[in-house]
Amino acid sequence: MSASPASPGIVATLAHALIALGGVVIGLFGSVGRLAGFAATVLARLFRPPFYPAQLAEQMLVIGWFSLPVVGLTAIFTGSALAQQIYIGGSRFNAASTVPAVTVIGIVRELGPVLGGLMVAGRVASAMAAEIGTMRVTEQIDALTTLRTDPYRYLVLPRVIAAVLVMPLLVLVSNALGVMGGWLLATFRLDFNSAAYLNTTAQYLKVDDVVSSMVKAGVFGFFIALMGCYHGYHSSGGAAGVGRATTNAVVSAFILILLSNLIITVIVFGS
Repeated sequence: MSASPASPGIVATLAHALIALGGVVIGLFGSVGRLAGFAATVLARLFRPPFYPAQLAEQMLVIGWFSLPVVGLTAIFTGSALAQQIYIGGSRFNAASTVPAVTVIGIVRELGPVLGGLMVAGRVASAMAAEIGTMRVTEQIDALTTLRTDPYRYLVLPRVIAAVLVMPLLVLVSNALGVMGGWLLATFRLDFNSAAYLNTTAQYLKVDDVVSSMVKAGVFGFFIALMGCYHGYHSSGGAAGVGRATTNAVVSAFILILLSNLIITVIVFGS
């Protein structure tokens, strides 16, 4: 007995679904290609004058110094909460003494750079997208081009370089404050001996942990500035377009931070 042919309605539905899926995939690859082209254009201008040191210094101040309070507070609160949770979990297995070791490893390897990167992305990527997006929709970028000023060199490159340079310093401070937060809670609430806690912390903190944290921070800084500038540079549609660019910059920066963190962690600590 031969099988009955599929009804035309089912075939049409499947065809429309495949067409829609293909459109999404093509659009995704197109977006990745445009982003890669934008990044290549920026990097191609890295060693070619003219340079704008005043713009670079201003962006280092905006990205680094002005982000320090929110990054520092996040690190202190996260380190304290992490120490508390490790103590609760370790107490179930008579392993409460692991609090300083696990806290410093967790902060330096993961929570310090990742949370610091996310907080800076929320603050900086959105600001970059809003500023450059406003310049785009008000034709200020076109005016720069008319005045023979390269927008990539004047607007984008200083922000990218500044983010790559200051993010490792921010994460270094974040790591120190996170460890300090764990130490404060452990010594004042959990009755740990201060000297023993600090000795254990120093014993389990390795150079590779700090180096990997700094590498992550530099990569995160690149993605934060790149996504903020990219979405702002290509915004359109007036104020609503600037709002969309701001949202897209933050979301895409978050995704790239988490993805690159996973890749670096697997490469460095996978073995």
